[in-house]
Amino acid sequence: MFADPRLTNLIANMLALLAVMAMIAGALAWVIGRPYFAVERIEIASMVAPSLQYVTPANLSTALAGQVSGNFFAIDLDQVREQIEATPWVRHASVQRVWPDTLRVQIEEQQPLALWNENQMINTWGEAFNANQGELSDDSQLPQLNGPPNSERLVVQRYAEIARWFAPLQLRVREATLSPRYAWEVQLSDGVRLHLGRDQAADTTDPHGRSGALPFAARIERFVQAWPKLSKRLGTRMIASADLRYPNGFAISLVPDNPLTTSKQ
Repeated sequence: MFADPRLTNLIANMLALLAVMAMIAGALAWVIGRPYFAVERIEIASMVAPSLQYVTPANLSTALAGQVSGNFFAIDLDQVREQIEATPWVRHASVQRVWPDTLRVQIEEQQPLALWNENQMINTWGEAFNANQGELSDDSQLPQLNGPPNSERLVVQRYAEIARWFAPLQLRVREATLSPRYAWEVQLSDGVRLHLGRDQAADTTDPHGRSGALPFAARIERFVQAWPKLSKRLGTRMIASADLRYPNGFAISLVPDNPLTTSKQ
């Protein structure tokens, strides 16, 4: 029994081709692994804003030191991106190779909206993040927001709503706190502390609300509408706090050492 010469030649040619391909692959792997393909530079740029305010090349070099391996061809871009996104002030990042020895990194920085709880900040997307608050500019006047875990978006939303109500009165929200029972307390820029009560629209523990309780926004609107007349009536006397939880009005307390200590509107 004789083998088909054509089949034998085909098998031989295929084996030779595989051997050549293996040699080429080995040669390429050897060339790619040479030191002259090392990554020498990292270019960083802002993904959104005209320039970066908090992230610097030094920050990235520190974040990547000893954390990634490989040269221009072998480096894992996803790993580099993950390490960069773990750097303070970085919200998102994209990484590209630029021939012959550069990584181009585009960064979306965190945009701080407020301080959050003990030692975090919260960004304009309602996300909590960790960064050095000492790096904020000297003229930063970030409000203090507080709330239970996973309440960041709700607190930011309500903060924005309350800020809009008081903006026509030339007042800012200095602090807003949501308790674990969904009760709100707010301090304004003039020092007045507001007790707003529970927010039935967001309180999942009490979906039907309390009987006779005004909606959250209605309580604020009532106080804001009464503010000009109330301020004129009080003159130089200063309000320390206001309790907006009453169904038919609100109660105010004045700062000490004033003739009138408590009044009901």
